[in-house]
Amino acid sequence: MRKQHFLSLVLLLGAIVMGTSQEAIYLNNPSFEDFPRHSHPPIGWKDCGFAGESPPDTQPSGDFAVTYPATDGSTYLGMVVRDNETYEAVTQKLSQPMKPGTCYEFSMHLARSPYYVSISRTTEQRTNFNQPVKLRIYGGFNSNCDRSVLLDETGLVKASQWMQYNFKFEPKQAYTHLLIEAFYDTPSLFPYNGNVLVDNASAITPIPCSEDIPEAPQELPEVEQPTEEDLTTEPVASNVPTTSPEPEPEPEPTVPELQPQKTEPAKPEPTIAGVKRSEMEKGKVITLDKLYFPADSSSISNDSRKVLNEVFEFLKTNKDVAIEIGGHTNDLPPDDYCLRLSKARAKSVAEYLINKGIDSKRLEYKGYGKTKPIASNKTTYGRRRNQRVEITILDMRSDG
Repeated sequence: MRKQHFLSLVLLLGAIVMGTSQEAIYLNNPSFEDFPRHSHPPIGWKDCGFAGESPPDTQPSGDFAVTYPATDGSTYLGMVVRDNETYEAVTQKLSQPMKPGTCYEFSMHLARSPYYVSISRTTEQRTNFNQPVKLRIYGGFNSNCDRSVLLDETGLVKASQWMQYNFKFEPKQAYTHLLIEAFYDTPSLFPYNGNVLVDNASAITPIPCSEDIPEAPQELPEVEQPTEEDLTTEPVASNVPTTSPEPEPEPEPTVPELQPQKTEPAKPEPTIAGVKRSEMEKGKVITLDKLYFPADSSSISNDSRKVLNEVFEFLKTNKDVAIEIGGHTNDLPPDDYCLRLSKARAKSVAEYLINKGIDSKRLEYKGYGKTKPIASNKTTYGRRRNQRVEITILDMRSDG
């Protein structure tokens, strides 16, 4: 009898382990392996950049003076942000959809290349795109670069060495696609030229929602770095015009040279919190993830004016769009307090936009209190995400 109980326990544990394994979500080419080349993301990853701009790069190819060694395999993804308000992103379909109500952990190795030499879009001069940027991770529903929800983001990736960054996802819908995006420091007065290197993405693995993950990036064993002789103060990047009168012929396979932009750069598509006009539709929900309020207050902080001015500029140039501003809280205070505070914060946002000139007929505001959490309230991380303001598209022309 004891043997039968023991055997049953072994089978049960095996089934649990197998079930957990089956829940993991896998990426295609998570190590970003491909033939090193500029303006071509690694196989399995689709470009989600701006029209008229080059796609991300498979590095280290030596193009743009990027010679930083990979942390896993031979190659990695290189992405930049530019001084004309354009930035790079890639997406792919997941091996299976995320499950609403399930929490996941995810990690990637990130670094900043000290050299990423290309052409400034504003000055048309050779420039080092070496400023630190952050990485954003979105969940979506199709291959058209959908950014339905911001799952998580890093702080500025400053280190010129590989670090492991850990993420925790708490999806409320069955997202089928993952999008990763290089983005500027926020708040930031002006767009700038920067880069981030991405390698060794993990599987997206279920974890208990009560489990916290390390918030600080973790150091990795050092890989062989370029020496000072390799990285001179004046690096010469292939595919960038130089002053040499007789350039040496490029080795095979031939890659076209990057030339300064001769035409007017394409005007960036209007956005709210990184969501483009073309990605919006009636009912679309956009989280203003950089909108801050002091504790227990509906006063808008100075750090929040950038994102609110972005909403204003969008509404100013897209007069067919009407929105709802929804306030949300975590579940720590009493219900009636949460409803009052969330409504007051939504009203503050509406009044800010109205005072800048937006017609009040295009704006609605509502406080939802603690009734619509997007993450677990059992962790600090989850409560921070639930304390938010969202924009919902109420109306827009379908041909807009």
